Amino acid sequence: MRKLALNDEILLSIQQPARYIGGEVNMVNKDPKKVDVRFAMCFPDVYEIGMSHLGIQILYDMFNRRDDVYCERVYSPWTDLDKLMREKNIPLFAVESQDPVKDFDFLGITLQYEMCYTNILQILDLSHIPLHAEDRTGEDPIVIGGGPCSYNPEPIAPFFDLFYLGEGEVVYFDLLDRYKENKRNGGSRKDFLEMAAEIPGIYVPSFYDVWYKEDGTIDRMVPVNPHAPDKVSKQLVMDMDATYYPEKPVVPFIKVTQDRVVLEIMRGCIRGCRFCQAGMVYRPVRERSLEELKALAYKMLKSTGHEEISLSSLSSSDHTQLEGLVSFLIEEFDGKGINVSLPSLRIDAFSLDVMSKVQDVKKSSLTFAPEAGSQRLRNVINKGLTEEDILNGSAEAFRGGWNRVKLYFMLGLPTETPEDMRGIAELSEKVAEEYYNIPKEERSGKVQVTASTSFFVPKPFTPFQWARMCTKEEFLERAHIVNSRMKEMLNRKSLRYNWHEADLTVLEGVLARGDRKVAAVIEEAYKNGALYDSWSEHFHNEIWMQAFETCGVDIDFYTVRERSLDEIFPWDFIDTGVTKEFLKREWNNAVNESVTPNCRAKCSGCGVAKYKGGVCYENKNEV
Repeated sequence: MRKLALNDEILLSIQQPARYIGGEVNMVNKDPKKVDVRFAMCFPDVYEIGMSHLGIQILYDMFNRRDDVYCERVYSPWTDLDKLMREKNIPLFAVESQDPVKDFDFLGITLQYEMCYTNILQILDLSHIPLHAEDRTGEDPIVIGGGPCSYNPEPIAPFFDLFYLGEGEVVYFDLLDRYKENKRNGGSRKDFLEMAAEIPGIYVPSFYDVWYKEDGTIDRMVPVNPHAPDKVSKQLVMDMDATYYPEKPVVPFIKVTQDRVVLEIMRGCIRGCRFCQAGMVYRPVRERSLEELKALAYKMLKSTGHEEISLSSLSSSDHTQLEGLVSFLIEEFDGKGINVSLPSLRIDAFSLDVMSKVQDVKKSSLTFAPEAGSQRLRNVINKGLTEEDILNGSAEAFRGGWNRVKLYFMLGLPTETPEDMRGIAELSEKVAEEYYNIPKEERSGKVQVTASTSFFVPKPFTPFQWARMCTKEEFLERAHIVNSRMKEMLNRKSLRYNWHEADLTVLEGVLARGDRKVAAVIEEAYKNGALYDSWSEHFHNEIWMQAFETCGVDIDFYTVRERSLDEIFPWDFIDTGVTKEFLKREWNNAVNESVTPNCRAKCSGCGVAKYKGGVCYENKNEV
């Protein structure tokens, strides 16, 4: 029987002790003494968030299929346990074995969003692992990062030994095999890092030097170790039916964010929204076949006991077999209490027809994402959505029995004008009017339209990576313009408006496009108490502002400064398949308010065709 790392006294004094004790349904049990490699897979946020992350579930299942590898899970201790662990000098431990993370061969950290960066330092600190890679010895685990934020790893580069760029199913086993080989041969930590650097998709930050110009921009970034390549290429799974997927995902004892079966139906997106990093770096589109999806859905629901299945992708409506899959799920699980969730649908009659089939009698709210208040600005961001689409979709939804609609927008987009901002309120008003245009006897109570605005953050590997970002004051002024216009609307009692935190957005902007100089700020903020920055109640902007001042790092350099097209970016050493020339072309198209057709309508020559041997994945035309 396992001995828990925390005694009863501690477990009874903290919130949700089930976060730390393990023993969940489908948890993997192995004898640590009978494996060659121990891998601690970490999500640097609280258990309820981390347990909802599909990427970790996939890698956990994949690694544990190997007899010589034991993969276990680690999450950020919540603030109550964090305090006790420091007071009582309790080292951070893995959920499965309760063994200290420091005893593992690898610590893999998922980088899902920039605001978890101080939590990464918390993980290292509580594990008694030196924060800086250069201070680690052969007694410490190899610390490897992966996930969306690894597409600009530079702000956290000093804290990592390795980064894995791309989808984990491709070369991770090669990495683990080389680790075993180096161990057998009595090789050093550096020997292994050199072996790892030769694997496509693996980036070793310590093997590169960065040189800066007098103005603070990058002059060049060059490998200083012969094993390190000039460019590191992202890794992609091309055959989605021939890869790994968990048929028996771990089921938590407590309610988590995604308390359901998650079935990933496709990767990539055909749409080409210019603000969307995921839509660019996950190209090309790759679908799972209908037969594979049917089989996975049945096995996962049976093995977990979940009563809901969510079909996951960047744009579910674009899966060519969606209708067949939904029909199968409805027919197969009719009368068995299984609900089907369909996020990421577009506003069209087909999507609403599909949703009407899978929604319970009580209609939940529908979520649409127009992103911008005017057609002009939707053309700038290449949203591919007209006002007619939005209003027709809303009308169809209201006739179908829905009476609550959420609309998501962004403020601070490139070329935005006050007219675009007021357009958010005016479009919300038009959506509400669609409800009152249908006969009274067909309505379902009062209508509620909630408009939410986040503030725009330019991200690497998007056409907007050259854009300037707004200051905190500019963001709040924009929100004020929208709010004032909302109050002028005829149907204002049916409208609600809320907006994101401006302080947090500015910080995210620095971390998203930062370079290695930003690492010192992250460390300084962490040492002064910054933790769980993505949680509003725990975010303290004054700690960060002081850290920037102490470290002599200028926030405006990373946010409000518009980049020239020939500037070298911290992430330019990464090859995502999408060329910089294509992104420049799309940036110019944005400025000219020109729309680029989606990938199925016409190939735009973005560069990812190389993943299909020179043939565009979507339309099979030569590029």
